[in-house]
Order: sequence, then C-alpha cells, then structure tokens
Amino acid sequence: MEEIRSPMEQKTDLMADLVQKLSGELRTGLQPAYENFIGFFHAIDWKEPWIMGLMGFHVLFLLVTLLSRRHLNFHIFFFLFALGGVYFAESLNRLLRKNWKSFSTQNYFDPHRVFFSVLWSGPLLVIAMIILINTLFSLCYLIVKWKRAELRHRARLVRSKQE
Repeated sequence: MEEIRSPMEQKTDLMADLVQKLSGELRTGLQPAYENFIGFFHAIDWKEPWIMGLMGFHVLFLLVTLLSRRHLNFHIFFFLFALGGVYFAESLNRLLRKNWKSFSTQNYFDPHRVFFSVLWSGPLLVIAMIILINTLFSLCYLIVKWKRAELRHRARLVRSKQE
C-alpha cells in the first residue's frame, strides 16, 4: 500500500507545484495590464464637463434601455443607434481630434482611438449586448406563448371532432 501511496503523493506534489507556478505567472502577467489600466484611469481628468456629459449620456442611455425593456420596437431603434455610434466612432474621433481645443483641456483623441473606444464604444457595446439579450429572452417568451396557444387550439379541434 505504501508503494502505491508514494508515487501518488509525488504526482500530487508535482501538480501542486505546477498550479502554484501557473498562478504566480498569471498574477505577474496581469500586473502590467492592471498598472496600464490604473495609469489610463489617472491620466483622465474626470471633472471635465464633456467627459461628465458623456458619462451622463451613457447612464441615461442605459436607464432608458432598462426601463423600456418591454418595448421591443423601441429597443430595435436603440440597438441600431448604439451600433451606429460604434460604427461612426472612428470618424467622430477624427473630428474631435481636430477640434479638441474648443472643448477640452488636453487631447485625449489619439490616432489609435484607444481613449474613444473605451469611453464611447465600450459602453455602447455593453448596452447593445443588454438589448440583444433582452430581445432574445422576449423572443423565447413569445415562442413559448405561441406554442401554448397552438396546443390549446389543437386540443379544441380534437374536442370539437369528438363531439
């Protein structure tokens, strides 16, 4: 019995060492990404009126999306609006990069569109995903409702034929 336990303990110890090494590499691997995020976060002046307005727009857009979740036609419009905003983000970033001095204290609009993607396209994509998931749930509910009505109709037909 001891002969079997010894190789099993060795394999268990080996697996524990591998897991520790992997978790250590993951922690050090995510550290630069975390530091970049914190640097990005601190580089933004969150008290600028246009950034506060942008955040307010996204919060309002999200609230209207959540409060109007039962109105599918309205959600389709909102979904297309959100995706249109993402589609035109590059053009909008280019326009804002040319005119940043008229509304901002520093030029946030880099040629790679990182800032604009995070603060404009990211929230719009999250809202579009919420709308898409809500629409899928609503469609599933409608399919179930339709199938129940179909089954009731078939049951009525069978009853009327039996009478």
